[in-house]
Amino acid sequence: MATTGPKSKWTLLLLMLAGVVLGSFIGILCAKVSFLSWLSFGQSFGLSEPLVLDLGILCLTFGLTIDINLASILGIIIAILIYRLL
Repeated sequence: MATTGPKSKWTLLLLMLAGVVLGSFIGILCAKVSFLSWLSFGQSFGLSEPLVLDLGILCLTFGLTIDINLASILGIIIAILIYRLL
């Protein structure tokens, strides 16, 4: 019989990332359904244009945009509940 150790923070992170991805996907699908369109309501924030650092021999480009909607927030909540049940 296998024994389980303490819950890993990596497990929580993996479940939360899966919740965000699946929630965003569900939010995109629900945007076309009239009574579920509220799940696709969200906000986008971050750098609208990438930040470019040109050092002559090296050019670095930085950019980050986060799109979050209500379905992805629900996905995170469900992932945390699943983590607590494990």
